[in-house]
Amino acid sequence: MRRSLLVSALVLALAGCQSAPAPRVAPEAAPQPAAAPAVESPAAHDNLNALAWMQAAEEYRLATGQTYRAALAQLDRAIKTPDWDALVPSERANPPDGLPPAVIFDIDETVLDNSPYQARLLRDGGFYEETTWDAWVREEKAQPIPGALEFARAAAARGVTLFYVSNRAVHLDEPTLANLRAAGFPVDDNTRFLGLGHFVEGCEQIGTEKGCRRQLIGRTHRVLMQFGDQIGDMVTIEANNPAGRQAALEPYLGWFGERWWVLPNPTYGSWEPALFNNAWSLPEAERRRLKYQALDYAE
Repeated sequence: MRRSLLVSALVLALAGCQSAPAPRVAPEAAPQPAAAPAVESPAAHDNLNALAWMQAAEEYRLATGQTYRAALAQLDRAIKTPDWDALVPSERANPPDGLPPAVIFDIDETVLDNSPYQARLLRDGGFYEETTWDAWVREEKAQPIPGALEFARAAAARGVTLFYVSNRAVHLDEPTLANLRAAGFPVDDNTRFLGLGHFVEGCEQIGTEKGCRRQLIGRTHRVLMQFGDQIGDMVTIEANNPAGRQAALEPYLGWFGERWWVLPNPTYGSWEPALFNNAWSLPEAERRRLKYQALDYAE
């Protein structure tokens, strides 16, 4: 009996020795994995979603395309209607009857897409300034807004003169015209670009408003349509606040979708400073607080 117990104990001891894993020794030359680099979170920027929508969303291209297609459907009726005019009475200094037809385009975010410039600002944590904007314009890289080129060519083929009224400074006329032509837009001569600083005899310029330049076009042409991404591309805004903007467009609500055509642009515009009393000198956090204050919470 004692011998049997001794044998059993030896067997269990041997089994225990066999099941114990041998210690593993890492080779001396085994490379160690490098630590993963720390990933910085991008800085918050008010423009991120707006810019991503313009560059990546099919809905943006559909919205601009349907705007220009709808305008083209109205164009022949506008040409054939003698009293059809897209200038407000205060900017019409002479009767339009018998004058050759014209269309007025804003440029930026209306016929040319500058979202790459906005993307650079977002990436670099910057904001609009004249030096970086001038440099971008001189690159002449802006591409057509979806739908704009097709409409512009169709209008020119019908004998309509195209004017490009922009708040790009007049000293940017050469790269602007070169960019428009490279993108395929009809530009029959250099006088079709009327930039900020263009002097109009007999008309007093109000800030950056385009009223004088529209009046100048109206002296020689019957304006069939106007295209822009801001209210000020069609009519002068006397006070850039919510009430003033509403007052400027209220008498002409029936013209939108017929004589006036608005392109979507959530990335910038006079609508933004209207929310903080045009006070760009305020700290960014305060401007953002006032934007929050302008929201409707249905409470």
